[in-house]
Amino acid sequence: MAETNTPAASGAAWALEARGLGKRYRRGWALRDCSFRLPAGRICGLVGPNGAGKSTLLGMATRQVVPTEGELRAFGVPVSDPATMPRYAFLAQDKPLFKRFTVAESLRMGAELNPGWDMAAAERIVCAGGIPMEARTGTLSGGQRTRVAFALAFGKRPDLLLLDEPMSDLDPLARDEMSTLLMAEAVERGTTVVMSSHMLTELEDMCDYLLVLSQGRVRMAGDADALVPAHRMVTGVAENGALPAALLGHTVVESRIQGRQFQAMVRTDGPLGGGWQVSEPSLEEVLLAHLRSPDVPALYTPGARTEAEGATTV
Repeated sequence: MAETNTPAASGAAWALEARGLGKRYRRGWALRDCSFRLPAGRICGLVGPNGAGKSTLLGMATRQVVPTEGELRAFGVPVSDPATMPRYAFLAQDKPLFKRFTVAESLRMGAELNPGWDMAAAERIVCAGGIPMEARTGTLSGGQRTRVAFALAFGKRPDLLLLDEPMSDLDPLARDEMSTLLMAEAVERGTTVVMSSHMLTELEDMCDYLLVLSQGRVRMAGDADALVPAHRMVTGVAENGALPAALLGHTVVESRIQGRQFQAMVRTDGPLGGGWQVSEPSLEEVLLAHLRSPDVPALYTPGARTEAEGATTV
């Protein structure tokens, strides 16, 4: 897991803090009762299936979506306050760039729009990828466009970097290169990163904090190193075609029964007996189990929850 330094200029212990946050559209609630805290200086994976509320949450953080209820704060200040705008940068999935602009013109535009612009950092990121400054962004490859977009984001010197599926359209080699770039820049600057992604193995390598959404609600939030060990994969002999009664004293996230054998992902509420085979699952297995079981009580690590009622803390 990645570890980052807390930015000296953060101004608050929490980079993001949501209390009872919700957004309702005509078709229904896109996000509901969303409460969590994200400490400054962390790299947070924002996980959930399509329609879980990830883009809605990022839209609220960037003032593109107005909440129906609740509050969202960035570094202790409501995101509706214009004072938060210089402190964050947002990179959308389609990485919008002016295709007729050259790379140099794109960076110059960044300098004109952002008072605290760091041209040296932006140029360093571009040049490290061997991208000609005179090239028009519309002629660049997917990996090159992503690098230019990252240069624009980090050139702003944000305290908070919000990324919506930033590497979904890249080949494995370009994705590895961009992941390395993101990690290096974030760690050097102490930038808090929130990255929405469907690539679970990628999150396991990069993120030290998790925010898991399903059906518009928080399912898990907190330190990845604490969330995963709170679970166990248990395998054994079923009792009359069902889970053993002794296992039901724990929180069963997901279970399968095949013939005489059962396999269950559980959150343990004490010692596991029964002589079963027990192992620690991977982060990917834990995430998939919770996403397939949205009715299981939400799980938070200490400090990650604000007003989340009926949730478990590990």
